[in-house]
Amino acid sequence: KLNAVKEYQADITFCEATLESREATLNKVVRKTGAVFIHPYNNFQVICGQGTAAKELLEDIEEIECILTPVGGGGLLSGTAISAKAVKPLIKVYGCEPRQADDAFRSFHSGILMPSVNPSTIADGLLTSLGPMTFEIIRHKVDDILTVSEKSIIDAMQLIWQRMKIIVEPSSAVTLAAIIEYPEYFRGKKTGIILSGGNVDLLNLPFGKM
Repeated sequence: KLNAVKEYQADITFCEATLESREATLNKVVRKTGAVFIHPYNNFQVICGQGTAAKELLEDIEEIECILTPVGGGGLLSGTAISAKAVKPLIKVYGCEPRQADDAFRSFHSGILMPSVNPSTIADGLLTSLGPMTFEIIRHKVDDILTVSEKSIIDAMQLIWQRMKIIVEPSSAVTLAAIIEYPEYFRGKKTGIILSGGNVDLLNLPFGKM
């Protein structure tokens, strides 16, 4: 990801891998440059934009009964739930996240927004916590959050690479991993999954390492 950003000739500012450090560093950049902060997920316009993936999926395949998406900060899941339920009110919407970074699962089932604390997962795109806006949407519109193991994520990622010839990152593979781990949820149902990205270090692939 860093190399891709550098190739676009962007300036990169580093910080510690904590919410507090990210916010503090962001505030310094805003004060120094006068930049406008656009939140990557806890933002209404971002949520609307991310909801178009589910809208397009349902326009192509109307008979889908369940739809799964990764959940980190919750923007994609929020947008998916809003658009999918608007098109098909009875559709089931599931968020999928690593068991070793399960703040969305804990927040959803407790009804209290619980931040991610020291997450440790190969799915590095899902390390962040839900935001207040995304949590409220998810709490009211999502049917369940499913957590998956690191092994299932890697197995699903490898299956997508091998059978579909699509390069996906571990964070994308959590959706197929959830189907593999919870077949009883989806057996006999037309199910769609959203593959959210392909940021992969090709020199450090996880296949065969677990």
